[in-house]
Amino acid sequence: MSVRFLFIVIGLFLLVTSNEVMAQFGVPPATGGTDDKVELFGADSLVVLNVPGESVRKLYNNVRLRHKGVLMYCNLAIQNVTTNVIEAYGNVRLVQGDTINIRGDTMFYYGNSRQANMRGHVIMRDRKMTLTTRQLDYDMLSGIAHYPTPGRIVDKDNVLTSREGYYDTRSKLFIFRQNVVLVNPKGTLTADSLLYNSLTRIATFQGPTRIKNKDGVLTAIAGQYNTITGISNFERRATVETPRYRLTGDTLYYDNPSELGIARGNVIMVAKDRKVIITGDHVRYNGKVGISRVTGHAVAKSMANEATKDTLYLRADTLFSFDNKVTNTRKLVGQKNVFVYKSDLQSKCDSLIYDAADSTIYFYKKPIVWSQNKYQMEADSMRILLRNNKIHTMFLKTKSFVVSLDTLKNFNQVKGRTITAYFATKLVNPDTLLPDTQSGKEGQQAILTATTRQNIPSAATNRTPKDVSVKKSQTASPDTIRLQEKTTLERVLVDGNGQSIYYALSETNKLIGLNHVECSRMNIEFNDSKVGKIRFYGHPDSQLIPPKEFTGETQELDGFRWRESEKPTKAQVLWQETPPDEQPKAKKTVKNKGAIKPLAQKLVQKVNK
Repeated sequence: MSVRFLFIVIGLFLLVTSNEVMAQFGVPPATGGTDDKVELFGADSLVVLNVPGESVRKLYNNVRLRHKGVLMYCNLAIQNVTTNVIEAYGNVRLVQGDTINIRGDTMFYYGNSRQANMRGHVIMRDRKMTLTTRQLDYDMLSGIAHYPTPGRIVDKDNVLTSREGYYDTRSKLFIFRQNVVLVNPKGTLTADSLLYNSLTRIATFQGPTRIKNKDGVLTAIAGQYNTITGISNFERRATVETPRYRLTGDTLYYDNPSELGIARGNVIMVAKDRKVIITGDHVRYNGKVGISRVTGHAVAKSMANEATKDTLYLRADTLFSFDNKVTNTRKLVGQKNVFVYKSDLQSKCDSLIYDAADSTIYFYKKPIVWSQNKYQMEADSMRILLRNNKIHTMFLKTKSFVVSLDTLKNFNQVKGRTITAYFATKLVNPDTLLPDTQSGKEGQQAILTATTRQNIPSAATNRTPKDVSVKKSQTASPDTIRLQEKTTLERVLVDGNGQSIYYALSETNKLIGLNHVECSRMNIEFNDSKVGKIRFYGHPDSQLIPPKEFTGETQELDGFRWRESEKPTKAQVLWQETPPDEQPKAKKTVKNKGAIKPLAQKLVQKVNK
């Protein structure tokens, strides 16, 4: 009877101190003001703790609590009614509506601030994703959940891990910090910090970021990446790299499924397999069809000879690059204000095509080509065939004009309807200035002797001079001899309305006279920039003019201009200098305007007289 009486007294005491004890039987509280207090509406047992000045109770098994529409479940709970704080242990679960469900080993819930701190094996779920971590702080007033320990988020297509993160349950926006890794079927993203919207599935990042997929790697500092479409927008110097290409720009748009890339600002595109670098202000690249368009300070750099590090530089207002995926070759097309620079070749024209398949360069619209500082070639259109990345054959069509500068700085000139020029490349020892005898034949055999045999070099000219000595150490090992390639004009074929002016020189390079020839066709051979042997066809009209009778008219064919000042430099092709014809012309100023009228009056008076 005493034990039974004791429990009755305890029950009455609990009823007086807190009518929430009735909630364990499903009876709602009788007094008002409970909206701000955590409600107890179920537990297997309850024990009141004796804490001075506070109302504290311990709840056991199947504990169910409720606060402002949030339901809480656990195996054991300590409820401080006075401070409105809950300590929950064992199979803790927090349910907010039909959207948020959080599980953990331990929870501290602060009812006044509506803050839930979950510890242990924490799992947070909503309709879009599942978050797993060891620690989660959930502010229900702001709807923001924060995990200060490493976490893992999984949604329909993505798995994301980070050292720390924030999740806005209302906007579905994540903020991740440190060691961020986002993995989905389209690729893997790693970053220092990342914003991710689980509704739009768009990742926004600030800081070094790397995206890798089966097609390549993209690195950037700031931008956005759509994990659904695979479209990226990047800023602050971004780079996309594939096994064949590398594209870099201040800003970069890249559509991974369509392989479409648009780069702006200091753009650099590298074709790794073809040793080509293209730079410009704006590049549009379509990887599927293999077409690139470059505008704004566009330059293409092609490694012409890897052994000598000789590079061909091509500049134009607009550059196009076409890749043939069947033959694995490329075409470069330059439009408007085209400039070319190579160690043995410089050119300017309106448009150009460089076909790597057959090593051919096509020039259009009044092209002009310079070679080896000795040759100048012009025509309405031209075609250059390269062999081993050196000029081998040049075809000039319509209004063709070739100028060769000899050792005495005289201009040998050839013009005609079409001209074919053949070049020879020899290995030369710069220490002796002699051709390498092991490089092959020094030239083709002579066809016919010229009209003046004095200008034909004798066999003695190819012998080693007596004053030139070659050390045994130079000839003993090829590795000790420093050889250089030298390209020279070897032969010129003229077809149609042929005209030529060439200077006859003796074996000692003494000027003999000037040959002026006109015929329908001609074949001219050169030897070290000097005319060697020549053949004329179709009733040639030839005249030898002695040096004393030289005049400006006899020394120049119609249309002759030595345009060396227009020859582009490497700096001009690289947009580091402005070509002379593009520099702004100074306005003409008339000095002493008052003197013009009296001068004109005097001129009129003289005419009248």
